[in-house]
Amino acid sequence: MAIMSSPTDEELTRRAQAGETGALGLLLARHQAPMRAVALSLLGHGPDAEDAVQDAALTALRRIGDVRDPAAVGAWMRAIVRNNARMLLRSARRETPGLEGLESSNLHAEEQSNPEQLIERHAMRDWIGAALEGLPPQLRLVLMLRHFSGISSYQEIADACEVPVGTVRSRLHQARGKLAEVLMSTAAQAHDDAAMLTESSRKEAVATLEAWEAGGLPFEISELWPMEAEMVGRLGRPGEHVHPIPVMRHYLEGGVRQHLRHVVAGQDIDIWEMDVTHEGATHVCPPSLTWLMFRHDGRVQKLRVVFPRPPRAVPTAGGAEPSELSWPDW
Repeated sequence: MAIMSSPTDEELTRRAQAGETGALGLLLARHQAPMRAVALSLLGHGPDAEDAVQDAALTALRRIGDVRDPAAVGAWMRAIVRNNARMLLRSARRETPGLEGLESSNLHAEEQSNPEQLIERHAMRDWIGAALEGLPPQLRLVLMLRHFSGISSYQEIADACEVPVGTVRSRLHQARGKLAEVLMSTAAQAHDDAAMLTESSRKEAVATLEAWEAGGLPFEISELWPMEAEMVGRLGRPGEHVHPIPVMRHYLEGGVRQHLRHVVAGQDIDIWEMDVTHEGATHVCPPSLTWLMFRHDGRVQKLRVVFPRPPRAVPTAGGAEPSELSWPDW
């Protein structure tokens, strides 16, 4: 009986580029050890080495279609790890995201301005989307923010989630490890179309903004914002149930306009990133903000609006620190 040989790296890469998730899973398993060896040689034993490898695996998942020499995919994966490790070593505050840093150096300008193309450009998007849904909500949220939204630094994620930076690092480490496990275990399964999920969320965002501009919510949008929906965080009121609609309408009537820029969608967590204009507005607003929406059965249960961190305060002439920027009461 003839012994069948294992597929080569070139064969697996071409199959992965054609959308075969199992082939990419085999590639990651095959090259996991040498990728880890590169990280350990540069960073030593510890969580940073593990993070560098896990970030490299995520990059490979999202960018396998960019490999020009399929036979050299192993060297390509090791180079990603090496790049991640070097950025960690160069970063004085250790906040430079390896995944984003690598991609921003390689993407064309039009791709940098359109982050959703990073997932939607090849068939692996469904596999990644389904794997994300397999994570606990706390871990899924930090991973979505870190790798798929404009809120990517540890401090920004900590502010958005209202947890210490150390907790963000811990959750990201857990999330990347669990994501790798889920991806490996689900490589051959079929998944829902993540692109359709994102497009559905985008339509809801546009319809919501248009409805608020018009002064009323059509039935299909009112279903998205049920009476039990609650505004939490800086625009909420501790101890009180505050519905998002009157809050947003207050700022709209004050001249603030929000314009959808980017959507990250999941089964029960959505991230809507907005550009803000406020010419002649009665409120002082930042140029951008982000909605974190937590759903149940498709309906929003909680909405947290996240503002960008204000620049570091400059001491006044008298030596006192100015107070933190506060948003006007509604």
